[in-house]
Amino acid sequence: MPQTILSTLTSPSVLRQLSMEELTQLAAEMRSAICAQVSKSGGHLAPNLGVIELSIAMHRVFDFSHDRLLFDVGHQCYPHKLLTGRYPLFHKLRQRDGMAGFPEPRESAYDLFSVGHAGTAISTAVGMARGDDLNREGFNESTPDGRRVVSIIGDASIVNGVAMEGLNNAGTLKRQFLVILNDNGMSIAKPQGAVAAYFDKLRLSHTYGEFKKAAKELSRKLPGGRTMAEVYHKLGEMSKTCVSENAWFEHFGLVTVGPVDGHDLPALIGILNECKHFDAPMVLHVKTVKGKGFAFAEGDATTFHSPSPFTMLNDDGEELQSEGCRVELKKSSRSFTSAFGDILADLMTRDPKVVACTAAMPDGTGISKVITRFPDRVFDTGICESHAMDMMAGLAKTGWKPFFALYSTFLQRAFDQAFQECALQGLPVRLCIDRAGFVGGDGAVHHGFCDISILATLPQACLLGAMDEPSLKAAIDWMADYDSGLSAVRYPRDGVSTRYASSNCPPFVAGKARALITHEHPHVALVGYGTSAIDASTAADELAIDGLRADVYDARFAKPIDIDLIASLITRGIPIITIEDHSIRGGFGACVLEACNERGLETRGITRLAMPDGWVYQGERKDQMAEAGIDSAAIVGAARCAIQSAHAIHAATRTSHGTSKSSSHTPATTHH
Repeated sequence: MPQTILSTLTSPSVLRQLSMEELTQLAAEMRSAICAQVSKSGGHLAPNLGVIELSIAMHRVFDFSHDRLLFDVGHQCYPHKLLTGRYPLFHKLRQRDGMAGFPEPRESAYDLFSVGHAGTAISTAVGMARGDDLNREGFNESTPDGRRVVSIIGDASIVNGVAMEGLNNAGTLKRQFLVILNDNGMSIAKPQGAVAAYFDKLRLSHTYGEFKKAAKELSRKLPGGRTMAEVYHKLGEMSKTCVSENAWFEHFGLVTVGPVDGHDLPALIGILNECKHFDAPMVLHVKTVKGKGFAFAEGDATTFHSPSPFTMLNDDGEELQSEGCRVELKKSSRSFTSAFGDILADLMTRDPKVVACTAAMPDGTGISKVITRFPDRVFDTGICESHAMDMMAGLAKTGWKPFFALYSTFLQRAFDQAFQECALQGLPVRLCIDRAGFVGGDGAVHHGFCDISILATLPQACLLGAMDEPSLKAAIDWMADYDSGLSAVRYPRDGVSTRYASSNCPPFVAGKARALITHEHPHVALVGYGTSAIDASTAADELAIDGLRADVYDARFAKPIDIDLIASLITRGIPIITIEDHSIRGGFGACVLEACNERGLETRGITRLAMPDGWVYQGERKDQMAEAGIDSAAIVGAARCAIQSAHAIHAATRTSHGTSKSSSHTPATTHH
């Protein structure tokens, strides 16, 4: 196989020695490499295919070993990573010892922040620009070797409130500051709102073609030695050819240029060379095609935003890697997301007062299953969780039953609204929290590790966990009738277990756990929250092989805790292990300890298994669970230790009372 340009690319500096023909070849190699790898490992496909030429042009023009590059939507970073010497890591994309799917400073000095949430790049870039100026390292006319700052924002995250705040402050800078708006007409799904409509109108304007021609002319005609005033004037004239005098960004104090063709390498390089020398805040509006280069990704950019592994086939069903092919996504087990979509559709059919929303994640949350069926009662707000939470509060205030479906990691962005507009008002907003716990390949930026800890602080909030599809339905039904405050149910990015699918699933009762496995004289009690109850059941099976009896409970509620159950177990001298896919800080186990403290109960016999107080990086979810010590094997080990410890404590207690050590009763079955 002939050596490719990509395989020999060790540094972006090499790009400055390549011809335009070679850069075009490199773009094609990158496009093929990304599609081939994502087809094997899963990952973000369409967003990365759309920014290949833009990434090449940025690294050709700027030196980001010295200049600053801030990513807003981190899932468009694959081309950047390939250009910065990480091709050898790419074959293990999203695995622990391979390339992370988001910018990762541990991986390379070219990545300045770990970025998994939208809207942040402009603000962090403003901070770095100000910091470089304070350090007297920033670029301006008097320090031509200073650091330049570039932030790239895309997938409709410009509508995020934090991005607006960043723009508002960026306009006050008195130095070079470039915001590249990657406008692909998409968010994760079709973008929503007035700003999205504005850009749609702009992209369709006849002036776009005129601007593309003007950009090429500028890259050829502006002479060397031009003054900044001349560059400013020329860029201003170009801006006027495609953006009206009331250009939206210019109200923030940023000169606006574009849109330019984000797949025209010569034009991109030409305009970026001019932007590089512009000593004032500027927005470069770049028009790209999400999924560029592969018809299946361009035609269905939502499905191929972040697909599971897939196979590309020719008409004869033979596997290949090319543009002219059909694609088959590899089938997986039924997911909680899919189950939630069906459950919500059933609820909305039964209850006409139920409304639902998502913040730009209709497919990722399952809301897509109800958007077309109930178009007047389902809303996609775009990437703005804070607004969505407040909107749900408004709907609740007017007598509707709002369900807000979102990822645990994005819930954090709307906590203030959950507090102020929902909980403080006593409004029954209902949160359906997908991607709770470990999320696998997306890694630390997307782990749902603190939803219990932040929501448990809210008075009247009820926090539920679903262990399988029947329990998720029962939880949703309970939440629909809970009107005293905020409620939330959490579930992971995983397939639903069928272990208890044929068993009767009793309705949820506030603060009451469900017994799954019980014995007359158990050695240990395993209390799992959410899907951890399934892992606990698997652990109980293994313990039973050695004659150890483990009771298993599905806790169902983290708030309120089933303190009567916990008190009964403690009184009977049965060691308790709580298990959860959440941080050990402020999670379900912590809620159990707090409830015990309020009741004055002894807690030395309680062991907590949870996500560690530290970061767990990308990899398979099952490996992350094992690393954290919360998979079934770890539960077995913890149960054995708890039983031995309880036996030793009980034996010591009997000895201190003059009791023979040869008692035939096991410590866990002795009633105090």
